[in-house]
Formats: sequence, C-alpha cells, structure tokens
Amino acid sequence: MFATENNALKLKVTFKRVPALDKCFAMLDLMSRTKRAMGISDLSNTLGYHKSTVFNMVHTLVDLGVLENGSESKFRFGPRLYALGKAAGGGSELVSTIHPYLEEIGERTRLSVFLGVRSGSRAVILDKVDSPTDIRISSEVGMAIPIFAGAGGRMLLSQLSDAELDSMLSESKLVKFTSVSCVNKKKYKEMIKRAKQEGFALDDEEYVEGIRALAVPLQLHRQNLVAAVWVVGLKSQIKDESIPAFTSMLQDISEMIETRL
Repeated sequence: MFATENNALKLKVTFKRVPALDKCFAMLDLMSRTKRAMGISDLSNTLGYHKSTVFNMVHTLVDLGVLENGSESKFRFGPRLYALGKAAGGGSELVSTIHPYLEEIGERTRLSVFLGVRSGSRAVILDKVDSPTDIRISSEVGMAIPIFAGAGGRMLLSQLSDAELDSMLSESKLVKFTSVSCVNKKKYKEMIKRAKQEGFALDDEEYVEGIRALAVPLQLHRQNLVAAVWVVGLKSQIKDESIPAFTSMLQDISEMIETRL
C-alpha cells in the first residue's frame, strides 16, 4: 500500500509484530534503567511476565553472550551486547578509524591482530585482522576472553589503578591454563606492573600451549574505556629474535592511533 505525505511518496509496510521481541527489549530496557544485576523473579515481578517466559528469554540471551549469569543467579549485560554497543554510534567510528592500522600490523607481522577493550573481568574483542598464513590463530569479534588470560588482558589490567587491580585480584581466582600460567597473585601483580613500566606484555604459552602473543596499551581518550592491541601467533611465528622488532612496531603504531584519535 502506498500513501503520500508532504509530497513525498512513502511505502507503508504491513507486518506481524513479534511479541517475544517486545518482551525481550522491555527486559533489556529495564536492566539498563536499573543499572544492576537482576534475578529471574525480580524481572518477572517487575515486568509482569510469567517466570517461565523470563527464564527462557534470559537463558537464550546468556547463550548468545548478550547477558551474563553473575553471582547469586543474577544477570547482567554480557560482552556481546557490549561489543554491539561499541559498534553503534561513536563506537563504529572508533573501530573504522583504527582498523587500517590493524591491517598494517597484520601485513608487517603476518600475525593475527586484535583490538580489545575491558568489560568487567573480560577482554572483549572489538575488531580483528586475521593472519594471511594458512595456519593462524583467530577469534570472533565480540568474543570475551578472561581478563587474566594472555598478553591482551595483562595490558588492559596495567591501565587500572592499584586499588582497582587489587580489588579485581581479591575477587578472582587465577586459572592455570597451561603448565607455565602464573597463579600466584603477588607474582601476577608484579608482571602487570612490569608490563606497565615497559609498555608491552608478552604471553609465552601462558594461555594456550604453543601460542605466543604481544600486546601494547591503547589510550582511546574515552572515559571508562580501557583498550589494547595485540598480535597472536605460533611460537615459531613469534621467535625470540623478532620480539623486540614486533614490540617496537606495535608501540609506534599505537602512538599513531592515539595521535589520530
């Protein structure tokens, strides 16, 4: 059906509204306004929806990474929603500005390159450039990695205040991902301090056996947004003798991005 308004021809679309989507967005809107984690009973009572309906919606969103199941079975926004939010509005401009630099890093190192930000106790991948080699390490945009895993997480943690870092360490348990993972909190804090002083972090098979990563901090000049750029590859691709050159190149490009922003 066509209708005219103000001399402009417009298309009037007829569609069948999906009630489940209305309910889902009402729930997300409520959680954004309350700004706190909420349980299924709390959501059900406030919205007036049946518990089984809320249960199924919540766990579907958890499975998609849109929500996270926190302590005491209360739910909060998850990393995938965070990544989608950053991809909208100003976030898309941020990613599009940085992406060519990630491509340059990828071309010069032939490694997979990632742009990540901190979201609570996770490092969320905002953008990436896969290695052009046949054997490469890859992760999806929006994927959340434990903040205490690998070089990227360590570089994100290095940008926190001592009080913030102490708080996170006190509330978390360090996981032994591989035989060389550090699970001593005092030593781990020293590693973060060293990364902050040196301006880079090296993951030498601490997260995944046979895999190395190099990370540098990225100052985005945006409030409450802690970011880092890191490269990942096989140990045979990031050799001891190439680490200084890769690190210097990453730091130089990080400074170029910061100047551009």
